[in-house]
Amino acid sequence: MDLRVRAFHMLILVSGLCLLQARGGSSNSVLFLDGSEHKYIRSHPETVDEANPMSPLEVAATVSVLLGVAPPVSLPAESSLKLDKILTPNPFSRPRAVVMLEVQGIGDLSSALHSILQDDSALSGKIISSGNAHIELFGDDEVSQTSIDEPIECDSACAGREFSNLARWLGGSYVGSMESQDGELEFPLASGTSLNLHVSKEADRTFALSLVSLFNGVKTAMEMQEDFEAINQRPVDLFTGCFTGIKALIESGSDEIAHQGLELFHMALARLFGSLQKTYQGEVVGVILLNEQTSASSMEPMLDVKLSPRASRWLQERPAANTTNAEVHLVRTTLAWITGIILLLSTLIGVYYLLYMPFNRDTLLYSNVKLD
Repeated sequence: MDLRVRAFHMLILVSGLCLLQARGGSSNSVLFLDGSEHKYIRSHPETVDEANPMSPLEVAATVSVLLGVAPPVSLPAESSLKLDKILTPNPFSRPRAVVMLEVQGIGDLSSALHSILQDDSALSGKIISSGNAHIELFGDDEVSQTSIDEPIECDSACAGREFSNLARWLGGSYVGSMESQDGELEFPLASGTSLNLHVSKEADRTFALSLVSLFNGVKTAMEMQEDFEAINQRPVDLFTGCFTGIKALIESGSDEIAHQGLELFHMALARLFGSLQKTYQGEVVGVILLNEQTSASSMEPMLDVKLSPRASRWLQERPAANTTNAEVHLVRTTLAWITGIILLLSTLIGVYYLLYMPFNRDTLLYSNVKLD
C-alpha cells in the first residue's frame, strides 16, 4: 500500500472516529480521490473549504464534467467558477472511469482535512444542503453505468462461501456456519485490534453483506473492463453504489464495533480503489459521498443518475391536416405517370432524330471534314 492510499485511509479513519464520537452537529461531505498517474483534480486542498462549501448540484456538475458530459445549463456562474477551482483546466483529459460511492452514517471530514491529509491526491469539501441532485446522461453511447452494490441473494451455504472469500481477501478468517447460528468473521485491523462479526446478529450480517456486495461489484466491473480493452471507442465507465454497513453498525448502538467497522471499511475501500487504478492504469477518479443521515426516511441517494433520450434530429414529413392518405397516394401516382410518359416520349424522339440525321450534320463523326 503506497503513501497515497495510506494517507487516504488515515484521512477518513480519523475523521470518521471523530464523527462517531460527536455526530450531532456535523454535515455531509464529499471527497474526490484522484488517480495515481493522471491528475484530474487540482492539487490545492484549500480551494474547497468550510468558507466555500459545495451544493449537491455543484457536486453533480463536477461528476458530469469528469464523465465528459456538459453540466446542466441551469448551473449558476459562481458554481462554474467553483468547478474551475476543483478540476484541472484540460478539457480533453478525462478519466476512463468514475467511482461514485455514497457512505451512509458519517458526514463531515473537513475538520481533519488540513491536519491529516498531507498528499495532493484527494480533495474534500462540505455539502451545504441535505437535498439531492441529478446527473443527466444521454443514453449509453457516452457513459456506461454499472452498479457496484447489488444485494447478495443466496441461501445460507452460498452466504458462507461469500463470507469465506471476503475474509480471505482482507486477511481474516470465517468459522462456523449460518445454519448453526455460530458463524463468526474475524478481521485484523491496522490499529492492532481485531473486529469480530457474528453473522447471527442483524447489524453484523448487514455490514458483512455490504462489504461482500461492494467487493463483488468492483470485481465484476474490473472483469468487464478487461473484456473491453480491445474496443477503441469504449465509453466512460460510471460505477455507482451505496454502502449502508456503517449505518447498520451505528444503529446497533455499539460505538466500539462501529469504530472498528469503519476502520475495516476504509481498508477494503483503499484496496478496491487501488485495484481499479491498476486496471484503468491510473485513469480513474473516486467520488466518495458521506451522508450523515441515518434515519429510515432518508432513502434517496444524494446523487442519482437520470437517463434522458436524445432529441431526434431526423426530418419527418408532416401530413396535411385536411387530406387523406388515399388523396395523397392518388396525387403522387398521377405525377409519377405523367413524368414517366414525358421522359419516354423525349427519349423516343431523341432516338428517332439521331437515327435519321444526315451524315453531314453529325458533328461527332465529321467534325474534321469541311463540307461545302
